[in-house]
Amino acid sequence: MTKKSVNKPASKVGAEELLVAMTGKASSAKAAEGDDPVFAYIASLPQPQRGIAERVDALAERAVPGLKRGVKWGMAYYGVSDGWCFSSGAFVGHVKLMFIRGTEIHPEPPVTPTGMGKSTRGVELKSGKDLDEAQLMSWMSQAATKPLLAGKKPK
Repeated sequence: MTKKSVNKPASKVGAEELLVAMTGKASSAKAAEGDDPVFAYIASLPQPQRGIAERVDALAERAVPGLKRGVKWGMAYYGVSDGWCFSSGAFVGHVKLMFIRGTEIHPEPPVTPTGMGKSTRGVELKSGKDLDEAQLMSWMSQAATKPLLAGKKPK
């Protein structure tokens, strides 16, 4: 069975691609480490998710010395040399910022993301108005001291 190709406005295509996120896959971005793959992922997002993701990335750059970036599981991942600390993924209607060891940061972020592990916590950002920059940077800084490497907590 073949799918018919239909020309659609770019904004519609972006929204439909994000509908895939509802099934658990944030995007079709290929896994890769480095700044460029993350910047390309963010640039591929429709608004308002792109603007929110750009702001989250800028806050991460300010909050985490020696920040490393990568794309994993269709989302932007952020970490330090010892491992990954948090991720940012665009979904229909919001950007989800998830802290891998979120139960260990204070105050604990309010959202328990589905399918992301028992200790992951985060926030859902629907607009630029949802960005409490001071709080997000505090969580990012704390998360950077608690990286997760290869699915194991550091000793």
